[in-house]
Amino acid sequence: MGHSVLSDVPVHFDALNFFAVCAGRLSAEMEFYWIFDGATAERIEVERASVLEILDAMISPNQVSEVLSLRVEAKMAQAALLTQANFNPKQRMARHARTLALKNVESCRTRLLS
Repeated sequence: MGHSVLSDVPVHFDALNFFAVCAGRLSAEMEFYWIFDGATAERIEVERASVLEILDAMISPNQVSEVLSLRVEAKMAQAALLTQANFNPKQRMARHARTLALKNVESCRTRLLS
């Protein structure tokens, strides 16, 4: 399966799963930045709200559990990356986690803007 030029999202992808994962990632980012940077948290909250609106328009009642599971898993994974990026004393590992966390969120932003 190929990838788009703008992100690591496969050209043929499952939009419901993608936006569920993005909602989870943005939730983790929003919660993390509430602690450190309120203005950034508010900006992320707006992005997250846009993703949730898209999800609400796409989801059917029989998909709620699966989508919630994807959101929670993605949120936990993103939170772990943010923790490693900001609190790991090993700079190389912290830098890698920071890069990965940024890449995850940027793929969501790219798709939202396209």
